[in-house]
Amino acid sequence: MNEDPYARSGFTKDALIEAIRLGEGRFTKRELAKALGLKGDQRSGLKLALRELTDAGVIRKNEQKAYEMADQLPSVTVLEVIDRDVDGEFLCQPVKPELQGPKIILKPGERTRGPAAGVGDKILARLAPLPGEEEGYEASVIKKLGQSAHRILCVLRHNDRGPARLVPVDRRARHELVPARGETSKAEDGDLVIVRIASERRHGLKTAIIDEVVGRADSARAGSIIAMAEHGVPDGFLDAELKQVDDIEPVSMGNREDLRDIPLVTIDPADARDHDDAVWAAPDDDPKNPDGWIVMVAIADVAAYVTPTSALDKGARNRGVSVYLPDRVVPMLPERLSNDLCSLREGEERPCLAVRMVFDRNGNQIGHRFIRGWMRSAAKLAYEEAQAAIDGQGSGKAETLLEDVLKPLWGAYDALRSARKRREPLEIDAPERKVIVGEDGRVQGVRLRERFDAHKLIEEMMIQANVAAATALEAKNSPLIYRIHDEPGSEKLDTLADFLPHVGLKWTRGERPTAARFNTLLQAAHPTDHYETVNEVVLRSQSQAVYDTDNIGHFGLNLAKYAHFTSPIRRYADLTVHRALIRAYNLGSDGQSDKERSQLQRIAEDTTQNERRAMAAERDAVDRFIAAWLADRVGTEFEGRITGVTRFGLFVRLHETGADGLCPVSRLGSEYFMHDEAAHALVGQSSGGRYRLGMAVTVRLDEATPVTGGLLFDILTPPESGKPPKGRGRPRDKYERRGSPRAKKHNARRKKR
Repeated sequence: MNEDPYARSGFTKDALIEAIRLGEGRFTKRELAKALGLKGDQRSGLKLALRELTDAGVIRKNEQKAYEMADQLPSVTVLEVIDRDVDGEFLCQPVKPELQGPKIILKPGERTRGPAAGVGDKILARLAPLPGEEEGYEASVIKKLGQSAHRILCVLRHNDRGPARLVPVDRRARHELVPARGETSKAEDGDLVIVRIASERRHGLKTAIIDEVVGRADSARAGSIIAMAEHGVPDGFLDAELKQVDDIEPVSMGNREDLRDIPLVTIDPADARDHDDAVWAAPDDDPKNPDGWIVMVAIADVAAYVTPTSALDKGARNRGVSVYLPDRVVPMLPERLSNDLCSLREGEERPCLAVRMVFDRNGNQIGHRFIRGWMRSAAKLAYEEAQAAIDGQGSGKAETLLEDVLKPLWGAYDALRSARKRREPLEIDAPERKVIVGEDGRVQGVRLRERFDAHKLIEEMMIQANVAAATALEAKNSPLIYRIHDEPGSEKLDTLADFLPHVGLKWTRGERPTAARFNTLLQAAHPTDHYETVNEVVLRSQSQAVYDTDNIGHFGLNLAKYAHFTSPIRRYADLTVHRALIRAYNLGSDGQSDKERSQLQRIAEDTTQNERRAMAAERDAVDRFIAAWLADRVGTEFEGRITGVTRFGLFVRLHETGADGLCPVSRLGSEYFMHDEAAHALVGQSSGGRYRLGMAVTVRLDEATPVTGGLLFDILTPPESGKPPKGRGRPRDKYERRGSPRAKKHNARRKKR
């Protein structure tokens, strides 16, 4: 018979559980005994009780040998900032998988203390329950982890009236640093410097040591320099890489399949310098496939030059992806490869890895074959040139190739497009804006990227080549890195469902989300004034695509299997797929090694992180370039739209440039504004006036800070009318109390009490 641990022990099961819950992961067995007032033999009962609760999964022991509830997060833990929600709040999750689950929001007020954190950062944080009745936690940053916690990018500012200051370039960091004694001699006023903390004072500003001067804060190209340094984007190549690339001899045709008679063409942006894919199409002459099509996609054969474990390979793996900034490209591979030997230049012979795909009349892929080929591009075309020729306004090369090359490509695309419509991938309208930078590095303008059928043609043919790669490797039971995209999580769908009734739409809970359901929602919103808002809310509800060796399919593309194959010049994952195909189909001796095969999951994880690093750097660089362009227009009024509603203010996106800026809640007047989370609105406590997500507003630019990319707005548009919220006695939290004298008095009275 099992011994009852609570018999004559002086405590009950409920009392023990309550003590563990109150301890929040800080109480060891000894401290629990003390909290429960146990003495002598009573402690043996405690040991048995703790074992019983642990075996039952009610409690667990943490790394400090203390006990905590299995459904309760530790009060201090390591988190990763993974996303931003619809309202612009940062979302976090514990690094340990067993702790993941509850909603965790990075507490806005805490971003002003210590180093700032953003998406992709790991932080040591203190957790507390969310205020009010909302389930989940708020995370207060204790410190950022990794190198970024110790190396901070700042601007050195001399001060005639006092000591110099080091001003962090991150817009979320509010506290300056003081150079340690003798450090100001290392740099001049206005220099961008990388520093590390020299002292951790309890009070006052921290001191820092200058490790490196990276440029001038007022230089035209500072936006890219700052973004690269802040996000740790590797710049340049090691001597071993440069030596290897200098020693490379161009490969010869050898026993490759000769594709030179096939008029493959590259279709890229007009300013593209590297050309890693070429396409060709023709009607299928097989009588068993009436009205079918043959499509060939040829990709630069990077594997022929970048061999496993070489210096070039290690460098490419470390960088993971190329980074595209407004004024430059930070390439994954040295220029001799990316712009020369592995670029499919017009009229020049190049090695390639090609896939010949067969489609039926309805655009279904019914066969494919991978080829180690030798090709010669028939022409380099810009999207605009190819589209103009198809539209009957062509000239030059494009017009010459119209009948034999371009019309067959568009004919094949018509079939692929019909298959795409039946497949119903997610059709989110996400317009891209391009920052136009002159030779001097200064912004000349911002324009919307035009999107032609020529873009969609290349995109769909690349998608089909990627599908063929995944299918081919699965057929050979070869491990590979997939590009996967999970369906939206239930929490994001709940947020979407809560919001839609406020714009006259709905989302039925409980039904499995599909791309088709989202498309139906977007179509319903299209004729309304809320289309842009719904489009953005749907976009924010989606998961992020990642690389993984476990395939769950691609939700957004609505594909069961998908791998990146088409850009090995700028994505390391694609290079691993090339090597896997070479090995699986005996296309050469330079295929995937056993060592690389065993490391694919680690490569997938690293490449995902490198991709997110690149995206963050690209986004921040664009913000800084636009802020520099707008710095001379402070005081100007702009039309925009509210794209984020938080407890601490409103994010507004300008129609003219697509730039995002903040209007703090303190600038909305003397009235209390409460955050209505479900409605995604700030609501006036007395009047009921509201500023809601998607609302069109006129703003005045009050501040533009190029070094941080920050824009500060005053909203000139009055709030929309509405009913005052119930329970108007006082605001719900300190963020909603900002901005009025009455609120300050209220806070002062609370402190006295």
